[in-house]
Amino acid sequence: QVQLVESGGGLVQPGGSLRLSCAASGFTLANYAIGWFRQAPGKEREGVSHISSSGGSTDYTNSVKGRFTISRDNAKNTVYLQMNSLKPEDTAVYYCAAKEGNSARWRWELYDYWGQGTQVTVSS
Repeated sequence: QVQLVESGGGLVQPGGSLRLSCAASGFTLANYAIGWFRQAPGKEREGVSHISSSGGSTDYTNSVKGRFTISRDNAKNTVYLQMNSLKPEDTAVYYCAAKEGNSARWRWELYDYWGQGTQVTVSS
């Protein structure tokens, strides 16, 4: 059974850090590019970061550049999103998604598998 499971979300104060994990099962993550997306209440889904299947190419939306870092460990079938200097506007449900092939994209419609999401709340 193909599955993506996110973990690591929670409540954190502004300026704090969280590391999200996206664990894959039922398929070989190394054959897939991965995207992290988020959706806040009343807002559209937004691409946060993505990484190629090899890990050699990454990209970030402007609002998180310099604060978030995406990485992957294909041997562990897991992708990570390290989030530092968190701001209240980062509050959202965060989803990871897998797209077959090396190249990641910002368009969420191109992704094949999705996790259930993990809540990130940044508040004092």
